[in-house]
Amino acid sequence: MSLDPIQTLRSQTIAMPQENIDTDQIIPARYLTTTTREGLGKVLFYDWRYDVDGTVKAEAVLNNVDPEGHAILVGGHNFGCGSSREHAPWALADYGFKAVLSTKIADIFKSNAIKNGILAIEVSPEAHAWLMDNPGAEIEIDLEEKKVRLPNQMVENFEIEAFGRRCLLDGVDPLGFLQNSAEEIEAYEARTGKHAA
Repeated sequence: MSLDPIQTLRSQTIAMPQENIDTDQIIPARYLTTTTREGLGKVLFYDWRYDVDGTVKAEAVLNNVDPEGHAILVGGHNFGCGSSREHAPWALADYGFKAVLSTKIADIFKSNAIKNGILAIEVSPEAHAWLMDNPGAEIEIDLEEKKVRLPNQMVENFEIEAFGRRCLLDGVDPLGFLQNSAEEIEAYEARTGKHAA
């Protein structure tokens, strides 16, 4: 799958301070019947954004911002815990998010996010506290240098596994990476006499 390449991302943030935001809160189980990503942004955090009758909750932060200018979500500690549903990053991406920051991000969610074109970055408690105290701040994420730059001059280094970083920089998912490497794979097989089963 082709994704938008990410080298440097500059955007305002949306802050959701709740801790232990799990994948069922990100996208409730009743919306997992679809096999496509389109439209899932409308049901992102559905139970936090709408009443049981579908009425929009005016106080819900996601109902009060323009997703175009707010591509970075700052979540509370332990973001993305719970089940491993891939629909969670699908819904975040369809809404318009390109990055999620927290002090702790569940490993399976982090892997699913990266595979679907979303940076999942763990930051220090100090940087996180500043982001929570300054919702809407414009920050910069530099994937080439693996740095998050805040307006207060704080610079955070972050870790990301090398293959996922390469895919995000190139704008491909893991399958797209393999497809782009087909000639090299075929050349290797020809050299070694090994062929894919």
